[in-house]
Amino acid sequence: MPQEEAIFAGGCFWCTEAVFGQLNGVNSVVSGYIGGNTVNPTYKEVCGGNTGHAEAIRIAFDANVISYADLLEIFFATHDPTQLNRQGNDIGTQYRSAIFPLSDEQREEAEAGIKRAAGDWPAPIVTTIEGPATWYPAEDYHQEYWAGEGQRNSYCLAVIPPKLAKLRKGFAARIANSA
Repeated sequence: MPQEEAIFAGGCFWCTEAVFGQLNGVNSVVSGYIGGNTVNPTYKEVCGGNTGHAEAIRIAFDANVISYADLLEIFFATHDPTQLNRQGNDIGTQYRSAIFPLSDEQREEAEAGIKRAAGDWPAPIVTTIEGPATWYPAEDYHQEYWAGEGQRNSYCLAVIPPKLAKLRKGFAARIANSA
């Protein structure tokens, strides 16, 4: 199978990028913005909450190694899909839980993924399935943030390690170099 792509919004893109960047079969993770009405939005505009965009990640992956369904399972396990327009202290539609399918097949998989994940949460899943929508990559300083600046950022130090612990606990076999 050729390389495929997936777009997920699960709150702060620094946090989701840190999780998905560790997986076998994931070739790249790009932070960006999607789902709004502002053309070429900036981080400041999106954080202001008036663009309609969500902070999101675009994942390029080898479907021979990890499937879209696997990515969905990890997505639902490493953020709280029951929080409407927020993740923890990040509040606003820019931090919503959303899936942006890139094909009809992905849309069907996303619907099935929500149903599968519903039993794992004590409250209803509010993750939306949106699109099609235009993707905008975030500014360069947001890319691979956890690997660089993020490990000196107090917000990231509080939020990302628990997500990585969930990843290690539930998906150790999927983590690159976890042998």
